[in-house]
Amino acid sequence: MHIAVDDLSGPEVARFLDEHVRQMQSITPPESKHALDLGALREPGITFWSARDGDTVLACGAIKRIDAVHAELKSMRTAPALTRSGIASRLLGHIITEARRMGFTRLSLETGTADFFLPARKLYEKFGFTPCEPFAGYRQDRNSTFMTKDLQEPSPWPRTWWTPPA
Repeated sequence: MHIAVDDLSGPEVARFLDEHVRQMQSITPPESKHALDLGALREPGITFWSARDGDTVLACGAIKRIDAVHAELKSMRTAPALTRSGIASRLLGHIITEARRMGFTRLSLETGTADFFLPARKLYEKFGFTPCEPFAGYRQDRNSTFMTKDLQEPSPWPRTWWTPPA
């Protein structure tokens, strides 16, 4: 598996993201859907990574700059056939490391409250994200959970299984 910044130009990543947006639309009411489509992910201030095995997209994630020190985690998705395989942990660890390298000191996210999102919430908790108030224009919503992580704190996950690329 190779994790790298993706320019979102390939048809395989477009299909992967389209599946993500359609899945979120099927689970989340329209007024609570915050998944970004391909066009929105190409906006300035967003860095998008894909995890691939050759041309096959295994997972993706992005950060959206909120201000000079705060970013939002967006578009985390693992291919459905690969959930619970550790790919999301590797990708999230990579994104956190890159967010720190980019100078962010806080990383926040919005995810769903439905049972479907429970594995994601547990993953974020494992990486030290804690509940927070809505941020960056979000509003309280019974379908949303807001979480944040202070990137100045030491990493809570073991470093023995993954080392970021040089």
